[in-house]
Amino acid sequence: MVKLSKLGLRETFGTPGVANKIFWTLFLLALTRLGTFVPIPGIDSSILWTYMHPGQNVLINANGFFERLKYIFSPSSRAELEFLNFFSGGAFSNFSVLMLGVMPYISAQIIIQILMVIIPKLREMAKDPAGSAKLQRWMRYSTIIVCLIQATAVLFYAKSIDGLLTVDMGLFVPIALISCTAGSMFMLWIGERITDKGVGNGVSLLIFAGIVARIPEAIVSIYNGVKADTINIIGIVVLLAIFIVVVLFVIYEETGERRIYVTYSKRIVGRKVYGAQTTHIPFKLNPSGVIPVIFASALLSFPLQIATMLGGNVAWLRSFASWLNPQGAAYIIIYTLLIIAFAFFYTQVSLNPIEIAQQIRENGGTIQGVRPDKIEDYLTKILNRIVLPGSLFLAFIALLPTIVQIVFKFPQNVAMLLGGTSLLIMVGVELETMRALEGIVKSQVRLISDKSKVHK
Repeated sequence: MVKLSKLGLRETFGTPGVANKIFWTLFLLALTRLGTFVPIPGIDSSILWTYMHPGQNVLINANGFFERLKYIFSPSSRAELEFLNFFSGGAFSNFSVLMLGVMPYISAQIIIQILMVIIPKLREMAKDPAGSAKLQRWMRYSTIIVCLIQATAVLFYAKSIDGLLTVDMGLFVPIALISCTAGSMFMLWIGERITDKGVGNGVSLLIFAGIVARIPEAIVSIYNGVKADTINIIGIVVLLAIFIVVVLFVIYEETGERRIYVTYSKRIVGRKVYGAQTTHIPFKLNPSGVIPVIFASALLSFPLQIATMLGGNVAWLRSFASWLNPQGAAYIIIYTLLIIAFAFFYTQVSLNPIEIAQQIRENGGTIQGVRPDKIEDYLTKILNRIVLPGSLFLAFIALLPTIVQIVFKFPQNVAMLLGGTSLLIMVGVELETMRALEGIVKSQVRLISDKSKVHK
């Protein structure tokens, strides 16, 4: 088997078609990053800068290149928006047309998948290609509804900022609703194009790109903190050491697996006789990858966004936003429980022990020491033993931003970047993309080999 880690740049880019896929992916990601700096029509950019960076000089009209660069990479001082900026790569503080990102789609995906567990008919639909296509349409319709709800909250937030709007509110309402919804659906379309013609999962890569895009802001924050003596250099060294160690643990968890060996008896298929063979079912230590973290964050970001946007006008929503602060105890507890719950939920959806056991029996397979009628119980027991520590590890990593911020007194945007959800997503998506790239390279090499044999 060809290992991607053994492939150099020459072998990877020298394989026909691979370079095009990589460049296509990078081009689409760069396009979405440019879109985060395009504000919704009707927004005064200078007022927005002043609001997002209180106490700083207005740089929006700066003439020098480096001054404009400083403007682009200057992090927002609005702590309440930092969590909302997290998945959008700073688009929220720019009031960009792409400010909602792909999170409405993920929220809709959660709703449909939960309904699939509750309603057996939906599960049957998902097994049929026509039914699966229908569910995808429903998911897109649900995405539009979620977009409209979140965009409505954005309207009230924009209204609360004095002088931000350059047009009447009556005109700004349809502009903002259409812009935010179209921007989110455009992001979803870009993600699908990356999945079809690029490398890796497009939606995951869009989230990955948004997180990576915050690195310059984090560097600026660290530099300003060291310059102002609010951040200790020794703390930075310790934090980087912890960061490296945690990355290694995340890679170990993402690549670790428990193998269930299955022996298949001699079978006759048509005129061919297949001898007995032994294979294995790989159960990953963390079967659901970063999905539980993304789902939990998306599920909590939805009410948090509504409460944050509307909190200035409604007292109880303002209290709810404060109670659900990402640095608060309530948020941490709910977030942890959601990660564990989604880890078990997604594992049951993707690795259903009943279906796996049925396939083993239908193909004449047996597991040593396990009766055929007890295979479901055995596989369920193994999965539960694997998922529980894996989900607890995910929850522990997700708590790192709070620990970092409390112990080392780092800014919130730095703490969220160097740990927790961002770390899991960056490492998980990178490993997933590398595996996808490895599969593309191997398939292309195999195709070239088959063609050469035919010509010979």
